[in-house]
Amino acid sequence: MDDEAKAKSFGAHLRGLREQRRKVNRRYSVRQTAERIGVEPTHLSKIERGEIYPPAEDTMRRLAADLGEDVDLLLARADLVASDVLEVIVKRPMLFAEIIRGLGDVSDQELSALVHKVRNGAW
Repeated sequence: MDDEAKAKSFGAHLRGLREQRRKVNRRYSVRQTAERIGVEPTHLSKIERGEIYPPAEDTMRRLAADLGEDVDLLLARADLVASDVLEVIVKRPMLFAEIIRGLGDVSDQELSALVHKVRNGAW
């Protein structure tokens, strides 16, 4: 998928999230959402229409919080990775690449169990 298609796909996803919220809360207009996250309404509108690529991470974090979306999921929809995650990967790029590739076919249930073990120091 090229950059233009990615921008359109992300924008459509973002607009869908906002419009879902708007069905239950009228405060989720483009203008009001933009004001809450600290961008111009025209900027948010262009992102939603796929005219410009997704915003910087700090804006994405504010968007995720405002829309009740997981920030890592929202970043992934834009083909981005959170800076704190990238920082960890950059320290050992070959190892993390091997781990990620190796886990590509593992089920969500198995991955969740692995994450639980890592968090609890049981691995």
